[in-house]
Amino acid sequence: MMTNLFSIFEPSSSLINLPLNWLSTFLGLLFIPYLFWISPSRWSLLWNKINLALHKEFSTILGPTQKSSTIIFISLFSLIVFNNSLGLFPYIFTSSSHLAMTLALSLPLWLTFMIFGWVNHTQHMFAHLVPQGTPAILMPFMVLIETISNIIRPGTLAVRLAANMMAGHLLLTLSGGTGPSLNSYLLTILIFSQILLLLLESAVAVIQSYVFAVLSTLFASEVN
Repeated sequence: MMTNLFSIFEPSSSLINLPLNWLSTFLGLLFIPYLFWISPSRWSLLWNKINLALHKEFSTILGPTQKSSTIIFISLFSLIVFNNSLGLFPYIFTSSSHLAMTLALSLPLWLTFMIFGWVNHTQHMFAHLVPQGTPAILMPFMVLIETISNIIRPGTLAVRLAANMMAGHLLLTLSGGTGPSLNSYLLTILIFSQILLLLLESAVAVIQSYVFAVLSTLFASEVN
């Protein structure tokens, strides 16, 4: 029996009072050996196609001079999608539903882009604060608005991912908790709705990973 609705997101283990559940973040590493088989499996072929499609899209966003940088964003997508997907299985901790995890991914990336941009492309970064065609009287306000929107970017990335993953898990938990008190007819409807919600959560897990990686790529393309 849960003492708290949010206890499913508690990182501490039930056996000993240590945050061992964070180790589930590295479960995706178990899939890496499949990529080195002499005869590639269907999983390897599918994952290679996904990586190639992501490389082409990220290369288009970054431009021809930064094609080699796509490996960072493909790796970021892989880490998030593995954590999101594995979190849908019972008794596997979803680390991407915590701001500690999502901020640890978005904040260092954003800081790196900002430092690189302001050190190497200072004039471009200043010009980016004032959109082209802005009236002179509105320029101070535009600088303030653009600065604030730039500062909150890592926070919006982190909150978007964590909130979407947490909301879906809470919905599944709330609806599943009513099962013991239902009759057979309503229980059948509940199971069917749970399956639909699980399919929706599977789609959300992939979409949010893709959105996180694409927005990070867009942020990187703006500093060069």
